[in-house]
Amino acid sequence: MTVRIRVVELEGLWGPEELGAFLGIPEKTLRDWRLKNYGPPFIKLGKHVRYDPVAVRAWIADVGRDGGDDVSAIPTMREG
Repeated sequence: MTVRIRVVELEGLWGPEELGAFLGIPEKTLRDWRLKNYGPPFIKLGKHVRYDPVAVRAWIADVGRDGGDDVSAIPTMREG
């Protein structure tokens, strides 16, 4: 008799707080990036912003491939 076990790993969507903690940046920076069409892809569920962890990791890898050392390409937080 063969027993098959299927392990399914589920990782829920992240909110700005979780993404900020993951990246080590303030939520305000994420908000500014969204307004400037920069940063990891996000989805809006009603009034809520969510991030897919897989897409976030892909974005990080892509930024690294494109010369992520050039921090001048990253929009900074607005004053105010």
